[in-house]
Amino acid sequence: MVVGRDFDTRQKWSQKTDPKRLPKTGGYSLRKAFIVDTNVLLFDPNAIYKFGNNDIIIPMVVIEEIDRFKRDMSENGRHARLFSRLVDDMRKEGELSKGVKLPSGGLLSVELGSYHQPVSIDLPMDKADNRILALVMGLRKEQPKRPLVFVTKDINLRIKADALGIQAEDYEPSSVEPEELYSGNLTISVDAHKVDEFYTQKKLVVDAVKSGLKANEYVILKDSTNPNHTALGRYSKELDAIVPIYKPAEGLWGIFPKNVEQAFAIDALMNDEIKLVSLVGKAGTGKTLMAIAAGLVKTVDESIYQRLLVSRPVFPMGKDIGFLPGSIEDKLNPWMQPIYDNIDFLFGATAAKGRRGAGKGCQELMNQGMLQIEPLTYIRGRSIPQQYLIVDEAQNLTPHEIKTIVTRAGDDTKIVLTGDSFQIDNPYVDSANNGLVYLVERFKEEAISAHITLTKGERSKLSELASNLL
Repeated sequence: MVVGRDFDTRQKWSQKTDPKRLPKTGGYSLRKAFIVDTNVLLFDPNAIYKFGNNDIIIPMVVIEEIDRFKRDMSENGRHARLFSRLVDDMRKEGELSKGVKLPSGGLLSVELGSYHQPVSIDLPMDKADNRILALVMGLRKEQPKRPLVFVTKDINLRIKADALGIQAEDYEPSSVEPEELYSGNLTISVDAHKVDEFYTQKKLVVDAVKSGLKANEYVILKDSTNPNHTALGRYSKELDAIVPIYKPAEGLWGIFPKNVEQAFAIDALMNDEIKLVSLVGKAGTGKTLMAIAAGLVKTVDESIYQRLLVSRPVFPMGKDIGFLPGSIEDKLNPWMQPIYDNIDFLFGATAAKGRRGAGKGCQELMNQGMLQIEPLTYIRGRSIPQQYLIVDEAQNLTPHEIKTIVTRAGDDTKIVLTGDSFQIDNPYVDSANNGLVYLVERFKEEAISAHITLTKGERSKLSELASNLL
């Protein structure tokens, strides 16, 4: 079982935990209680509101750990400060030691507890994790009839808790397994004349084909008698019809789609009515390259947007950024280099075609304010109007961070999120609960968004083979 979703919407929880019907034993309620670990609150400071009408217990050691994070300028530091403010406001409603009523009906309390050795095995009490386990063991001994659940995102801590007989669960407010993720496209088998009608009329009424299509879902119309007789289209919710996709005659800065998925992605990237595009796929599928190429066309060639802003979170695969020598710009260059590589490739591919920006180079476009490359650290608090914003490696972001980025969008701004759910460097998220898949699921019904899952690698035969075998 995964905890953390809004339990008010889950009938079995509300029936079991109605405080008006539950008895009390020894001065405490028999309502289900969730003991919440530090990493849960750093992941989602609002987690205390997402357990329905159940009780929330925060160990004192967790408050101490939160206090150590509050001065950090990282996302963890911001979440620590937010949680502290939330709990401090609750003190106005009562004593935390006795429990403060939550809007959902449960109680929030800070538990001092007992940190004595819970079992005979050697668990040093100078370690915060073990002190939390000792607290849970103590609560279970004091309140044997009360259902207790320990919630932590620490895998090893869940293993230790289970070994001690403690019910331990992960916190995943929104979880989508990669194989269940909305793909953004499907194949529909139709009669031959429907394919011909689509080509002649430039649209195909959905009622005549299939109902239940999502907004901006891409479709392959395939002749049921001839598999080679096909057409590519996109479902327009406004027209309630499948319409042809955009096909660049001269490519995007020398880039042409190499497969159907890339053709769909280019259509979404070039459509000004689609304000949010998500591209998910393994390495070598062309996500970042196509996004940057489309951004350059829209910014440099067509002047639809004032600036192309490309960003990515800083999550090192090896040593942290502080180990690198030089200024802050020097430190950031290794993490921004993949973006520079893609842009340099596009400039090289178009140098002989006489494009407006081809001969200027990356640095000149940056000097003119048409191109900006920076880490996501600098985006918080900004308002970003009339820009083409690309966020690379978005799978490393939490749902809260994704929300922070998307809410930065000002008038006439387009946001493109790219990432691979199987290449995650953030220890607080995984392939099922990262911010990118969270966004895909939340926006899949919206008319201003589009999503494509890319599965075919096109970088090289070696790259594709490595992605599949290693």
